[in-house]
Amino acid sequence: MARYPPDLDRWRAAGRIAAGARELGVRSTVPGARRRDVADAIEGYVRDAGALPSFPANLSRNVEAAHYTPSADDVATFESGDLVKVDVGAHLEGAIADTAATVEVGGSRRWEHLVRAARDGLAAGIAAAGPGVRVDQVSRAIESAIHARGVKPIEDLTGHSIERYLLHAGKAIPNVRGRSTDTLEEGEIVAIEPFTTNGAGRIEDGPFGNIVRFREDPGAATPELAALFARYRTLPFAVRWVTEPAEAAALRKGRRLVQRYPVFLERGGGLVAQAEHTVLVTADGVDVLTASPD
Repeated sequence: MARYPPDLDRWRAAGRIAAGARELGVRSTVPGARRRDVADAIEGYVRDAGALPSFPANLSRNVEAAHYTPSADDVATFESGDLVKVDVGAHLEGAIADTAATVEVGGSRRWEHLVRAARDGLAAGIAAAGPGVRVDQVSRAIESAIHARGVKPIEDLTGHSIERYLLHAGKAIPNVRGRSTDTLEEGEIVAIEPFTTNGAGRIEDGPFGNIVRFREDPGAATPELAALFARYRTLPFAVRWVTEPAEAAALRKGRRLVQRYPVFLERGGGLVAQAEHTVLVTADGVDVLTASPD
């Protein structure tokens, strides 16, 4: 028997908000725009719409595949030719949406084949998905569509199942074949998330960035950490969001309770594009929860 989320309307609303925030981010990623200002605008859109970010706005550029969000003092600007992954999340009481698009800043279209390959992979994965479908069938469809554009999928970045307050809930949706024996189930919510590159097709850890999350409930011993956990639970959050000095100090002291995310870099120095939607597996296929607002 299918098990749909009981608060499905909330998941749909989070998807619409995340889609609007993604489109704002795409429009805002232009030459001369400050990365910090774009991230603030995306996250502000989510909050103004009545939701909360399910993770900080990721604005990873060029060889950065994922997990870059600006620090509080980041004054860097986007430059023409940058290939920027606008990766956005929103949640309503733990009902999460996750979506991404890639912008070639300035519209030079030099890397259009990478951007189109990611979009094609996403479309192929969505078309292949449905109840009872083996995840590997989805992966094969994604991989074939990407290879048809003459570029590579990044094999060690995957899509993922999503549950309430769990962005990565345990089931992976690989972008290459032969990596999963799972099956999609009706009522399940998953993010399908192809990454494409002209490099090695794998990632490596770069420097630790500005995204953290609690590994577990820190308890009540440190009130500042307890307050932060009540705010974010185990969802990723940005260090720049912690503006109270006492909370910032407690977060630094409580590092063993916190996971820090490194920026993922393309191992061969290749450029990276990404496309992503959150979908609900239905009786007839999938419903794209983060489709464009128009």
